[in-house]
Amino acid sequence: MSHKVLWFSAAVLLLISGSLAAESFRYRAQPERARAWVIDDSGLFLEQRGKSRRAIQLADWHWARWPHACAPGIAIGPRGEAIVTSNVMAVLWKVDPDTLAVSVHRLQLDADTDKDVGFSGIAYSESNGAYFAVSEHHGSLWRIDSLLRRAQKIALSEPVRGACSVSMQRQERTNRFSRLCLDGRNVNLAPDQRSAYVQAAACSPDAFALIGGKK
Repeated sequence: MSHKVLWFSAAVLLLISGSLAAESFRYRAQPERARAWVIDDSGLFLEQRGKSRRAIQLADWHWARWPHACAPGIAIGPRGEAIVTSNVMAVLWKVDPDTLAVSVHRLQLDADTDKDVGFSGIAYSESNGAYFAVSEHHGSLWRIDSLLRRAQKIALSEPVRGACSVSMQRQERTNRFSRLCLDGRNVNLAPDQRSAYVQAAACSPDAFALIGGKK
């Protein structure tokens, strides 16, 4: 990681934990573009050094506030796009990395179609070419294709209710399982990505994905 990226990452942490800590729910740093994404009570915002805070409008974006739920999640896609969830609906919003144009993607679920499934955390896995998202209320984990069309429910050894965030863990060459961290809980993903085992061992959540998921 370059000194510039390290400096920006540290600067974002100071900015968010300082002036925004009292009001922000969620943020995602994007050091390679010297910017960060923030969700607070007023909506989604783009933070850039030396520029005014910019509001990003998401059409028909509905989400439950604290104390009813964790904040929606933010992920950075393979081209630098920002992917934003709803915590009450299986819908994603994609913000173009250059133009900041927003597109809406309604997911087709392969299970739980009788439930209100939203996502409290989301992360992109380059090695798997897909997104992984967690539903706080149902304790379920989902695989979302890179085109943001379908969400496949992953069978877990036990539910992960209350999980506010998901992040990918570094994969060892000798281990054929992809590893995720769900709010401090280690999860080993099977090679076919259809099932996963929740471990008792703790892990470190992504520091740039969350400020206290619940306010």
